[in-house]
Amino acid sequence: MGADDYLSKPFNPQELAARIRAILRRAKPESRDNGRTAAALIVVGDLEMDSGARVVRCGHQVLNLTTVEFDLLEVLLRAAGQVVGREKLTRDVLGREFSPFDRSIDTHVCNLRKKIGLLEDGTERIKGVRGMGYLYALPCRR
Repeated sequence: MGADDYLSKPFNPQELAARIRAILRRAKPESRDNGRTAAALIVVGDLEMDSGARVVRCGHQVLNLTTVEFDLLEVLLRAAGQVVGREKLTRDVLGREFSPFDRSIDTHVCNLRKKIGLLEDGTERIKGVRGMGYLYALPCRR
């Protein structure tokens, strides 16, 4: 059910406080420089993602993404130009094991595609690679 620890009654309040501090210490995110790491900002073409603030901008427009769409886009942007397997996406984004009959990642990709639109040259930003997964296309440099 997700429990990390158990303390039976009667318990010493100091022991409870010590266990809570230990759990919070283990769960503390990595320290950040000035509240922001270099990895917090991802820019691919005209798409900019600030993972610390959980904001995505396409051009100068802020996109309204669901939590799953944001996490999915973050995984794809971090591997821009490389294929990311559906198994990895299911595990990393949805937090569950992949099933060949589960099409929910495909549905989330479809919704995300509608929100982020096409590249400047009219091609899809997120491309499906048959039998492998998805990739975020790098924009062509002119």
